[in-house]
Amino acid sequence: MTRTPSDSRPDPSGSTPPGEETPRPGHSHRHPRAARHRHTRRLSRPRLPRAKRAPPGLPAGIEYHELTATSPDTPTRILCTDYSPERIETQEVGDVAAFLAIHRPSWTQVRWIHVEGLQDQSALRTLAEKYKLHPLAIEDILDRGQRPKLEDYPGEDDLPGRLFVMAHGIQLIENQLVSEPTGFFLGRTTLLSFQHSTCPAIGEIRKRLYSPRSRVRQNDASFLLYVLIDAMVDRYFPILDASSERLESAEDEVLTRPDGLSLHAMHEIKRDLVMIRRSAWPMRELVAQLQRDHHECLSEIAQTYFRDVYDHCVQIIDLIETYREIASAVTETYVSIVSNRTNDIMKVLTVIGTIFIPLTFLAGVYGMNLEMPETHWAPAYPLFWVACLVIAGIMLWRFKRGGWL
Repeated sequence: MTRTPSDSRPDPSGSTPPGEETPRPGHSHRHPRAARHRHTRRLSRPRLPRAKRAPPGLPAGIEYHELTATSPDTPTRILCTDYSPERIETQEVGDVAAFLAIHRPSWTQVRWIHVEGLQDQSALRTLAEKYKLHPLAIEDILDRGQRPKLEDYPGEDDLPGRLFVMAHGIQLIENQLVSEPTGFFLGRTTLLSFQHSTCPAIGEIRKRLYSPRSRVRQNDASFLLYVLIDAMVDRYFPILDASSERLESAEDEVLTRPDGLSLHAMHEIKRDLVMIRRSAWPMRELVAQLQRDHHECLSEIAQTYFRDVYDHCVQIIDLIETYREIASAVTETYVSIVSNRTNDIMKVLTVIGTIFIPLTFLAGVYGMNLEMPETHWAPAYPLFWVACLVIAGIMLWRFKRGGWL
């Protein structure tokens, strides 16, 4: 039985179409701006990560025969790039079996095979059989929720040693953060990379390879692995810059005109930072292993350059923690402002109620069902109003002097 991960889950609302809100009694006259904000936030908010596990009792890993051909909506695309310091060729592979049956050109020093789209597993099976990929690593490739990791599969007899690397990039698609896992199999002269969808960083590196002066062309396959991981890590910085701008805008809005939408914006920013941290933190551990652990497929030059990638990972983690602290501080500021505003309102209402306590008493006594004083003395009614105004004035003066107003 083939086990393929899926991010789809049944709609808990039953017959309600995606993107539509089920009407509830008593909520038909909501504020249109708040309703639109809730609707947009619900569509753009990423789902929380879920741990996907195989049913109990199944063996670990995915064997070659379990990889079956399907008819996916997105076809699998395979690009092969052969290069050396003097020459480079890129071709799109249609028939994988026929392509692998032909030996690579004699001038090739590094072969990079990149696979985009893993819904159709027939191509993955052919590559796995050709390059003797480990079943545990195949399972990790198909699992979109697999965290960044480094696994060493040493060679045995005629089986070459492989270094398996699972790295995570991040993209901003339609104002929604998407984590894109990429699996790498590193050999001595071959690098295999597998992705579920297209990543802009991969295309950028392929363009760099066509420059004759590119340092990538002068080094081995492990240096290409460094360049790809470095490009994936560097794409965290634009996402963090966008989060910083959103955080500054939300902070200004909280300080000038705090409302419920400001609090929702802060929660969205904090949620995005948590999603970024979930990918960036294990990436730092991965790069630390790559620059520290020795492997037959890793060159010393590549390990030296991985130090720079590690510095970038540390900077990313520092920025994430800083932004999270600022977001928490702004949220606390919002709560304090709302609490102070509520206290001011309650203070004004208390002062008004306190002023009217003696006036209510006088009006109650004066208005009792007795003989009215003005029937015998005409100035009694104006004197009543003068007494009320004097009492109210004295109380306001006392509140002002006491700092209550």
